[in-house]
Amino acid sequence: MFFLRIVLLLLILSGVTLIFDARILTAHWFGFGDQNEATTGMKILGFIIAILGAIILYKLM
Repeated sequence: MFFLRIVLLLLILSGVTLIFDARILTAHWFGFGDQNEATTGMKILGFIIAILGAIILYKLM
């Protein structure tokens, strides 16, 4: 149970990191010109990952 909570907290942390560093990460990972769409997609993905991790963590408590 403790290990699962740690994994979920890391999942939430990675989602929040994707939200806040999306512009930097897309510039580093992708080399194409239309960076705005990739940044928006990465922020949406980070939001979904963080919310799902938080919901699962809440249900475990």
